[in-house]
Amino acid sequence: MNQQGYVAAPPYSQAQPGMGGYQAGYGASPTQPLYGHYGGPPQVFNAPPPGMLKSPVSLAAGMPSPPVSTQYNTNAHQNGAHPQRHPAPPTAAAPYGQPPQSVYNSVASPGPPPAQQLTNQMSAMNLGSYAQGSMQSSPATNSMAQQPFQAAPPPAVGQPQMPQSPQSPYMSPTQPPHMSPTQPPHMSPTQPPHMSPTQPPHMSPTQPPPASMPIASPPMAAMGRPFPGPPPPGPGGFQQPGPGPAGQPGFPQQAGQFGGYMSGPQPNMPGAFPGAPAAMGGPPQKKLDPDSIPSITQVIEYDQVNRGGQSFSTNIRGQVPPLVTSDFTVEDQGNASPRFIRCTTYSLPCTSELAKQCQVPLAAIIKPFATLPKSERPLYVVNHGDTGPVRCNRCKAYMCPYMQFIDGGRRFHCGFCNCVNEVPVFYFQHLDHVGRRVDFYERPELSLGSYEFIATMDYCKNNKPPNPPAYIFMIDVSYSNIKSGLVKLICDELKTLLEKLPREEGMENSAIKVGFITYNKVLHFYNVKSALAQPQMMVVSDTAEMFVPLLDGFLVNYQESRAVIYNLLDQIPDMFADTTESETVFAPVIQAGVEAFKAAECSGKLFIFHSSMPTAEAPGKLKNRDDKKLVNTEKEKTLFQPQKGVYEQLSKECVTHGCCVDLFLFPSQYVDLATMADVPSHTGGSVYKYNNFQLERDGEHFLRDLRKDVQKNIGFDGIMRVRTSTGFRATDFFGAIYMNNTTDIEMAAVDSSKAVTVEFKHDDTLNEETGALVQCALLYTTISGQRRLRVHNLSLNCSSQLSEMYKSCETDSLINFFAKSAYRAILNQPLKNVREILVSQTAHMLACYRKNCASPSAASQVRAGLILPDAMKVFPVYINSLMKTAPLVGSTELSTDDRAHQRMSVMAMGVEDTQLLLYPRLIPLHNMDMRSEAPPVPVRCSEERLTDSGMFLLENGHSMFLWLGEASPPDLIQGLFNVPSLAHLQGHMCALPELDNPMSRKVRSIISDLLEKRPNSMKLQIVRQRDKPEMLFRQFLVEDKGLHGGASYVDFLCYVHREIRQLLT
Repeated sequence: MNQQGYVAAPPYSQAQPGMGGYQAGYGASPTQPLYGHYGGPPQVFNAPPPGMLKSPVSLAAGMPSPPVSTQYNTNAHQNGAHPQRHPAPPTAAAPYGQPPQSVYNSVASPGPPPAQQLTNQMSAMNLGSYAQGSMQSSPATNSMAQQPFQAAPPPAVGQPQMPQSPQSPYMSPTQPPHMSPTQPPHMSPTQPPHMSPTQPPHMSPTQPPPASMPIASPPMAAMGRPFPGPPPPGPGGFQQPGPGPAGQPGFPQQAGQFGGYMSGPQPNMPGAFPGAPAAMGGPPQKKLDPDSIPSITQVIEYDQVNRGGQSFSTNIRGQVPPLVTSDFTVEDQGNASPRFIRCTTYSLPCTSELAKQCQVPLAAIIKPFATLPKSERPLYVVNHGDTGPVRCNRCKAYMCPYMQFIDGGRRFHCGFCNCVNEVPVFYFQHLDHVGRRVDFYERPELSLGSYEFIATMDYCKNNKPPNPPAYIFMIDVSYSNIKSGLVKLICDELKTLLEKLPREEGMENSAIKVGFITYNKVLHFYNVKSALAQPQMMVVSDTAEMFVPLLDGFLVNYQESRAVIYNLLDQIPDMFADTTESETVFAPVIQAGVEAFKAAECSGKLFIFHSSMPTAEAPGKLKNRDDKKLVNTEKEKTLFQPQKGVYEQLSKECVTHGCCVDLFLFPSQYVDLATMADVPSHTGGSVYKYNNFQLERDGEHFLRDLRKDVQKNIGFDGIMRVRTSTGFRATDFFGAIYMNNTTDIEMAAVDSSKAVTVEFKHDDTLNEETGALVQCALLYTTISGQRRLRVHNLSLNCSSQLSEMYKSCETDSLINFFAKSAYRAILNQPLKNVREILVSQTAHMLACYRKNCASPSAASQVRAGLILPDAMKVFPVYINSLMKTAPLVGSTELSTDDRAHQRMSVMAMGVEDTQLLLYPRLIPLHNMDMRSEAPPVPVRCSEERLTDSGMFLLENGHSMFLWLGEASPPDLIQGLFNVPSLAHLQGHMCALPELDNPMSRKVRSIISDLLEKRPNSMKLQIVRQRDKPEMLFRQFLVEDKGLHGGASYVDFLCYVHREIRQLLT
């Protein structure tokens, strides 16, 4: 397996010598790669640098000292309870791979957990001795207890097999005793060593999941790589010559997981990657118990129990926040709320060498307009009048809590670039006895992490205040949209929806203006001036030279022109009722919107309702380029690439004039979504897609999306810059954004669900004492037409010890970064390469932890164990799920448009959205407590959790299923659907009937709460066990084998284990 560098943007940016021989890199290669980029010179695992010998750095002031590992029980949850999303990494973990080398002894750290805790694991492969040993983890941290894990990865095809030696866990014929969910066999019920007082000795939901899991392995076959083709050779590879055959002759490649082998168990080979010949003899053993491996649902529940319902104060540098899934309130005391910024790690490695060594991406996911709950106060707005905000003269950072006042308050020292600045006269204030300004608590910019400044004319285009933004509704009135009833549906909905346009707090009406266009091959503009009795239509048929035929009366105030607009919305469906026109244009429609905003000197948003590929003669005409023969070839990437030319230029124009595009698509066949969605994906817009739209089935689903979209909290004509303190800088950006240069992130609009992921690289050494600072400043126009600056600040720790960095990681943020990196990479690289890099980097990160952070004695006691950092113990589940998503699976059964749509949607997602997408909630409804207000606790996303008599709700933020077991009790079916049995249920139901009984009320309440909470609407699909539509539902059970190829979680864990051993030998 290749030791490829960072899976970052630059990372995906160089030729990869060891990757299947592909030369293409992910984009232009940086001249001086800092973090072991893909294709950079191979890095070997060296002994940790001298800095690693220090005892672990003490936590930031005020942080409690770390706790220890405890048992793993089914109710236990988090990855660590440390104030972090994912618990701190366990420390002493059972070694993964060969017996420890002397290099381990270089890590000075507290001793490992007592030997007796580890003895029971000896015979089996130890999955993750997350035991705390060398690393101190924070109090909340829960380390994983060891659990029986009964399968081990077979050697990869073409890679040396593990020698059959007594130490090899694979060979052990003995099996650990069956593990009860509450108590791992090897752990005594008494309190583990250095257990923090917050962790009771007995298992309960407050107790972290267990620490390490013995994996009793079946005799392993030579396991195929999850990707087709031999392991990458060459200098970049991690392979070491080893005993055993170098390859498996005559191993046929079969279609299947990750384009690798076909799914389906091999005879006598439970848990092995299918398709591999049985190379090692020995009696078959029973399959690995899935309960014994880290569980996301446990981690989530554990965090909710320990940190949910509490207040999270942001006064401590580098503290890890609760998980995105936990319900908590934030008290801003000097750092931005995790709702606005989350990081992949809250403790940056001090040097680029350390960062290269661990390969953990350093990134922040910034959601500048995140919605705050009602319990949290909105951002304060600071007005400095005509002088504008106070800034550093050198680096232009805005006044914030990291500026230090000196000379009695006359000057300030910039925390970002260390420049000393004079304090403007109007801003002067005396300092108190501790050197703090006496107005510290009166000024939000001195005491809070997030706030806004009112911008002066210097921050406005042409030094003129902006006009309020406008919304233009553009309706495709071609034959299919009229016939389906869509046009009438939109017109009827707009009558009520326009009453709910977003408005500033305290204002009675919205300042947003509205306009209307209908189109097919030509465009129809409407004059809806309030003085008119009837709306007037003007037709522009010259689509090559688009212009707006009227200025006055096109963009109007809705309240003033309500009567004329109602009139128009009533007339549109009738006007085109007899149309036979089926051809449409598309680029000229966007061009018309841009021209309208240009003429009105305002920014705004286009809502385009479109049904088919634009084939009419006009700029931006598209042709069908869908070709299933390209799937799984070098040219597959072209399916995701937009067609260049017209749309590229349009994106640029839209951003320049603050024109955001939201596209509602109603296709019945391929429409080249990769190209049509190009403008929305660069202007802060969204794309909604309703395949084969039918009014009865999809109407309500579409209207919910439209309502959410129109009413979103939003800013226009935005430009954002991310500044950092010295030693590191922002190098790459992912999102629905446009980059004209390397620093300014331009967004025609930014709303409450859009996030920008920013990657950081070192350009010097960071200092442990001063830490690292990040400031995100967004200049934008409000919905009332005011220019403002929104500032978010965050301070991070720096450490010369990798254990601190691993302890402060956040798995949900990491997976957001990896998803966006991989989805960008598939534009330039074969899918196979991208998948290999994902696995390679996963193995690399975990191998580095195993090598540098596990305690030597734990390593020597438990040979060949899989050691996972506590904060990353469920990371492999997410990576495996990511590799089974439609964009990364080469399957001809998947629609090209659907794959392109998911790729583009993910690029703008925040942490909570990618977390839910990659690990859906599976909620059991059949055994709910009707008296409880709380919804039932979700179970693991696997078929093994379903029961024939059960009823489960599954949702991932985009799809929602109600699954009914074939033996569902008749009274349950009667209570929910008002029919005597499952057999009487109508197919294609998309809503539950409103029945007056506790069961019906509770289930409908759970569904409506979820629909309210998620940024997108979801169409409820009701599926019965063993019915054909159930296949759709099963593809969301991400712990199982993928429908279109992809390993189960258990198999993937074995495979990663194998790769880590390879790296460490």
